[in-house]
Amino acid sequence: MEITESIVTKLKKIADENRELIVKVAQEAGGGHFGGSLSEVEILTALYWGILKVDPKNLTWQERDYFILSKGHGCAGFGPILAKKGFIPMEDLKTFNQLGACFGMHTTLKMAGVEHPTGSLGHGLSTGQGIALSLKLDKKPNRVFVLQGDGELNEGTVWETAMSASKFKLDNLITIIDRNKLSMDGPTEEIMPLEPLAEKWESFGWAVKTIDGHDMKSLLDTLNQVPFQKDKPSCIIANTVKGKGISFMEGKYQWHYGYMDNKQYNEAKVELG
Repeated sequence: MEITESIVTKLKKIADENRELIVKVAQEAGGGHFGGSLSEVEILTALYWGILKVDPKNLTWQERDYFILSKGHGCAGFGPILAKKGFIPMEDLKTFNQLGACFGMHTTLKMAGVEHPTGSLGHGLSTGQGIALSLKLDKKPNRVFVLQGDGELNEGTVWETAMSASKFKLDNLITIIDRNKLSMDGPTEEIMPLEPLAEKWESFGWAVKTIDGHDMKSLLDTLNQVPFQKDKPSCIIANTVKGKGISFMEGKYQWHYGYMDNKQYNEAKVELG
């Protein structure tokens, strides 16, 4: 894919629209995971409008790329993407977190376009590895992308998978880490230090690049380069801001989950345009 200025501008506009939808659906549902849903917006937009080979009219298309939202609590940011791409009706966004709805607080297989249900953190990468290994054994060119939260990296299964993915030379497996540096309880470096994060992934046999996770051109350029190295899985550390786009949420772990009062909601809508 040739990355032109017009494509970057178009995707930035789509990301802005997606951010507005996140705030609307979560607030009208009585609350949601604002922080991590807002930090992942540009990543998901770049993937679904610029990188992934998917077809909303053919969910079991054998040539598709796979995407797993391992940080399942970011579903409020994933639903608008799937709706705007045609996987689910836009009307379904009004049912966010309602009993029996396909669009829940975490991803479920009720929602078209979801490859694996997540919410219990640490399992998305291992599932992605299983899919990637199966594709390799079948000599298929499909790729598997997994978006992880940085707080999720406290889970031991992540590192077990990191170790085995390099052993099996899964260069069709790509993980993107939403590195907003905050988890539900506070700064990641206070709770369980992750740094030097790039060096850790490299020591497990991955090819690693660190980028600005809100820079659309950088995201597209980097994602277009995978695999970064033959026979090595790829890791993209995307530095982001939790609550990106809403000033009183940005960089505040208290907005991992929350609900805005009327004054805050009106202020958020103004800031998002």
